[in-house]
Amino acid sequence: EEESDETVEEEQEPEPQVELPKTQTTSSLAYYQLAKDRERREIHPPARFTEESGVAFALVTVETLSMEEPQSYQEATSDKEWKKWKLATHEEMDSLIKNGTWVLVDKPQDRKIIGCRWLFKMKSGIPGVEPVRYKARLVAKGYTQREGVDYQEIFAPVVKHTFIRILMSVVVDQDLELEQMDVKTAFLHGELEEELYMEQPEGFISEDGKNKVCLLKKLLYGLKQSPRQWNKRFNRFMIDQNFIRSEHDACVYVKQVTEQEHLYLLLYVDDMLIAGKNKSEINKVKEQLSMEFEMKDMGPASRILGIDIIRDRKNGVLRMSQASYIHNVVQRFNMAEAKVTRSPIGAHFKLAAVRDDDECIDNNVVPYASAVGSIMYAMIGTRPDLAYDICLVSRYMARPGSIHWEAVKWILRYMRGSQDLNLVFTKEKEFRVTGYCDSDYAADLDRRRSVSGYVFTVGGNTVSWKANLQSVTALSTTEAEFMALTEAAKEALWIKGLMKDLGLEQDKVTLWCDSQSAICLSKNSTHHERTKHIDVRYNFIRDVVEAGDVDVLKIHTSRNPADALTKSIPVNKFQSALELLKLVKWD
Repeated sequence: EEESDETVEEEQEPEPQVELPKTQTTSSLAYYQLAKDRERREIHPPARFTEESGVAFALVTVETLSMEEPQSYQEATSDKEWKKWKLATHEEMDSLIKNGTWVLVDKPQDRKIIGCRWLFKMKSGIPGVEPVRYKARLVAKGYTQREGVDYQEIFAPVVKHTFIRILMSVVVDQDLELEQMDVKTAFLHGELEEELYMEQPEGFISEDGKNKVCLLKKLLYGLKQSPRQWNKRFNRFMIDQNFIRSEHDACVYVKQVTEQEHLYLLLYVDDMLIAGKNKSEINKVKEQLSMEFEMKDMGPASRILGIDIIRDRKNGVLRMSQASYIHNVVQRFNMAEAKVTRSPIGAHFKLAAVRDDDECIDNNVVPYASAVGSIMYAMIGTRPDLAYDICLVSRYMARPGSIHWEAVKWILRYMRGSQDLNLVFTKEKEFRVTGYCDSDYAADLDRRRSVSGYVFTVGGNTVSWKANLQSVTALSTTEAEFMALTEAAKEALWIKGLMKDLGLEQDKVTLWCDSQSAICLSKNSTHHERTKHIDVRYNFIRDVVEAGDVDVLKIHTSRNPADALTKSIPVNKFQSALELLKLVKWD
């Protein structure tokens, strides 16, 4: 497909240049000299960094140092704000003592003693609402723990971003109340199952027992098992309150209030959202939580996991935005003054693995991994339009070249011009699950693997998306489309099951595909001689279709939003895809 003139012009626009240092190597020792015999070279700062971009790079590598915060207890004692830091440490210790976190005992001879340290954080607060806060946290040095002795299992689930968006769609469709709460010192509520000993905290060593150690009775931040134990404790409490844990997402809880009314609660470590039709029922849950744990009531939900939630209840519109986060990312990588682009990746980028060492960039100098990771979080939260680009540039994290860095900068330029794009949720006529899938045959230039992409909507609102490189090489476009269809079917079954857990059972999921041959193959063993080599695991979709869980239908490519998740498309088609995805620019 030919590109529009606008896209071609964009590709020719100059962009900020970053000089990459070239590594000089020699395989010969003929000219080897001792350091003392060589002429002293003149030291220059790296040409890449200006004063402004140097600060931006520092923010990437040491994000926690954005404010001047002590890095140890000793630094805090000599800090000009020591009185405030001291007050913060006393508040933390009071909380630990009140919680019965440990008892002082004689130091055992045959047990390893875990260290601890103080972490200091200056919370910026909210201008005009909340002042700057000085916070101290005592953490255990969990990296010294031994598996099988000091801890066993450590896995702890968190709610998936997909469910957060599904909940937003349910809230808009049923006009539910949406409240937010935060658990203070969540990990301290977990129950310790192992016998652990810890050093006394610096600055609070008992005068009567200087040689004694802390026998932990409760969990501390920093211990490897803390997240898992907190999650187990919270789950037991929710079950006691007659909530049912979802079988498809371990951090989603549902309570049936009446035959037609449900209460929903989701948990992400210590952040939770509560949704329900009846405000009094939500307040009851808040009271129960506050009696069991130390809670902070945040009121109507406005921000979770760095994603802003803006709700216009009168007009039945809810928006999710990462504008402030994207603005910080663009600033961080010194692209705030760069010329914007209208497409996330230019069609002229033909990315492949670097063959020559001279083309490689130094990851210690160029923040390639940090930039890709920052863009990825925006994509995971609210930006499906970035899915294909992340799929493309993340393949070269281990050994990026200058052309890959140019592609990342192109994405940042696009993000600068599109940071006000919001993921919009509105009430539609039908509340049902719909999926779209697509593939791009042999798109990977290195191994000729194809790209799969899918998008799912619930109630007409975008809730799930994915773009990834297929794990095996497809031998035809039909095979590539069939594998993409299978991946989409797996996601469809998961969302269908999740909806059932919420009391919103779906008859079947409609899955749209733009390949007629793949649709035929999903319904019967057509062209057996040409398809018998396809892996058995991709053929399970036939059972799914036959069972009536998924209905596969044909859609024209121009109306398939998944097309933008598998390839670079012209600007006019890309803008149409944004409309289908309900990504709307909101000033």
